[in-house]
Amino acid sequence: MNRIFFRFFVLVMLSITAATFVIYFAMSRLFGDPLDDIARRQSSAQIFLIEQYVDEAPADEWLVRLNRVREVSDTRFDLITLDAARAALPRASLRALERGEVVLDVGNKAFYRRVDLDGQRYIGSDEEVIHARDLPIDVNLALKMEAVRYVIVALALLVPVALWSRSHWQGLQKLSRVADEFGAGRLSARARMPRSASIYPLAERIDHMADRIEELLVTQKNLLHSVSHELRTPIARLEFALELLDAKAGDPALRRRIAAMEGDVRELNDLVNELLGMARLDSEQALRRETVDVAALLEGAAAALPPGAQALDVAARQELGTVEADPRLLGRALSNLLRNAQKYAAASIRLSAAREGGRLLIAVEDDGPGIPEEERDRIFEPFYRLDRSRDRATGGFGLGLSIARKAVLLHGGSLTVEDSALGGARFVIAL
Repeated sequence: MNRIFFRFFVLVMLSITAATFVIYFAMSRLFGDPLDDIARRQSSAQIFLIEQYVDEAPADEWLVRLNRVREVSDTRFDLITLDAARAALPRASLRALERGEVVLDVGNKAFYRRVDLDGQRYIGSDEEVIHARDLPIDVNLALKMEAVRYVIVALALLVPVALWSRSHWQGLQKLSRVADEFGAGRLSARARMPRSASIYPLAERIDHMADRIEELLVTQKNLLHSVSHELRTPIARLEFALELLDAKAGDPALRRRIAAMEGDVRELNDLVNELLGMARLDSEQALRRETVDVAALLEGAAAALPPGAQALDVAARQELGTVEADPRLLGRALSNLLRNAQKYAAASIRLSAAREGGRLLIAVEDDGPGIPEEERDRIFEPFYRLDRSRDRATGGFGLGLSIARKAVLLHGGSLTVEDSALGGARFVIAL
């Protein structure tokens, strides 16, 4: 947010600077160089002496008055030839010189002016030019004055802009905090800005959107929780009825059919338990932190994994210490990842952990077929399964990875998937 307003500040300053240069060049083009005008004002006394005192003398006294001016003035007044003046001046100033005007040489603090256009003052006066040097021209002072004007104008513009931007910045900061809280799961977070706030219309729309999202999510959670609970009763009745039916069935074929039905009921019961687990994770009271020994957590997750054909290797590269976490939820996440690896691993599974900087990294790897890169974000979506895992033997319900990620996110961590050195997939929990 600070970067946005810093860029805005820089843009305003650059705009003011560009406008200053545009004004300077426009004024130069239309009315002449402003610096020339400043220098002319600073040399006005010397120009006045030549035009109003020396030039007003009779022809036979012109040189006498010029000499008097030389005696009392700090400026040097010399007579040079017209050709010398033409050689010293740029081409743009020659026309003004030929017309008998005062031509300023700001850089050298001098001016040129022809003595006479028609030779009436003295013999050869039409071929000579007054060259005044050491004029009291101080362009640096003029530039400093212009800089002060620029600073005053810039401040006059920036102060109201800063005050106007400050209210925007504060409002956007508040919206940013609300968005972070809402994204972290605190669905009650709202901006609640006064109507006088500059971004009130935006804040009001965001609050309305948050209200609708909260209502939809709460409704969804309540529906999921209620349906899951309601399904438990008929499932329990079905299990009891199937047990009674199995006890009285004498036909082996019927017993096999009953056993298959009992498997379906168990699968349905497992699905209900998974749904209830997701509903509990979505509640704000799901996390109960305590100090957990990381090594013990890994050993417990490995011990809870059902026996399988794959070899499980638990590796810890260093002393892992403890972590503040909910052992039940973090253990559930590890268990789900290990069960997922067990489904697809060919011969080996590796559970490892290490500390890097201020983070704890826990990785679950397998030597299975891996996960295509384009599928790595979608596998954490509820009920999403890869095409090769849609059979009942390996597919499950598509909720295990989703539950694992929810549990890790509640701890403020992340769960990602990448390629494993074993050849399959590598799931990494970062806390």
